[in-house]
Amino acid sequence: MQRDPQSRSEAGRPRRARRWLAACVVGLMLAIASPVAADDYDSRDAGHPVRIVAYVLYPIGFILDYLILRPAHWIASQGPMKQVFGHED
Repeated sequence: MQRDPQSRSEAGRPRRARRWLAACVVGLMLAIASPVAADDYDSRDAGHPVRIVAYVLYPIGFILDYLILRPAHWIASQGPMKQVFGHED
């Protein structure tokens, strides 16, 4: 089965329109993005033994916060569980 040339060109139009729209969205995002300056590196602070331990422990604490503590707080703040855990708004 062969299609006529007109239907083939019409089938490609939505694809080109989506690509054009995606390119416009990406271009707009790049245009409104503002550069962010990183903190200045300070060798006295970065090499401190406690700071090195913090580099290791912070991601662990972050994961525990989002996977365990926040869901636990949400459960304790719902309906009848508020009274059980003494949660106040």
